[in-house]
Amino acid sequence: MTDSPPSIQERLVPDLTCFGCGPANERGLRLRSYPEPDGVVATFAPWPEHDNGLGYLNGGIISTVLDCHSAAAVLHEADVRGWGALPGAALAYVTAGLDVRYLRPAPLTEPVSLLAVVTEAGEDQMTVDVQLGWDGKPRATAVAVWKRWRPRA
Repeated sequence: MTDSPPSIQERLVPDLTCFGCGPANERGLRLRSYPEPDGVVATFAPWPEHDNGLGYLNGGIISTVLDCHSAAAVLHEADVRGWGALPGAALAYVTAGLDVRYLRPAPLTEPVSLLAVVTEAGEDQMTVDVQLGWDGKPRATAVAVWKRWRPRA
């Protein structure tokens, strides 16, 4: 058990089984994100299984972590604004696009930092700038677009 406060994911979607950020997925990455004045932050410690074959963090894992961390920023923003899930929707928003840029290798054996900032917030769509960094340098960035989930009959 940890003494840290509940993460955004633990507070807002405790039963979510998403591989990257679901608190209820015991075999997942279980990313834990927290609101800060300048955005949403997290630290991710890669596992040896996340090796890209060259001793660095795998690009697919990087993309997953960027997507899931941007989700935390959207969940937090929606919660603050009172934009909950619509009837029949498991979540208020879903990923509509993720444009990832890999800038330099990310370490496999050191924790990496994440920062997500909501740059556009509307009830129908949100845009998030998200970055994975290490050693004071960005290793990968992404722009994530999130759309309101409106289940269809």
